[in-house]
Amino acid sequence: MAGLSSRSAVAIHALAMLAHRRGGSLTSAEIAESLDSNPVLVRRILGRLRDAGLVWSMEGRAGGWSLARAPRDITLYDAYAAVEEGRIFSRHTHPPSGACEIGRTIGDLLDVEFQSAERALEEQLGRTTIAGLLHRILASGSEPRNR
Repeated sequence: MAGLSSRSAVAIHALAMLAHRRGGSLTSAEIAESLDSNPVLVRRILGRLRDAGLVWSMEGRAGGWSLARAPRDITLYDAYAAVEEGRIFSRHTHPPSGACEIGRTIGDLLDVEFQSAERALEEQLGRTTIAGLLHRILASGSEPRNR
């Protein structure tokens, strides 16, 4: 199973920060500081978000990154789709034995289950906008939470 990388979390974090800035811009270094991460990684993620039309950048001394759309018009799924590659679930790395009763049919049945799970993920992430997430972040207060 391929699974999700941390790119989605980084992308959503960056989008929430940009939404909180309300029309201003942030540098990749400022976003990286909040993530406690490397600005090069953040620029890579922001580049994918730019390619998807979610952010834009301006170079120069007053430059930085800004949202290209209103936070209410960007969903968590938009961020996910911009930065993640391929499917979440994948089949066996090599086909199972066709001589086996399980091996003959499991691939097709798993495809149905995996596609259903991926649709559920898309629907769930599509229900939450960056604006809604930011509202929940700000409403939760500034006290750190235990994981």
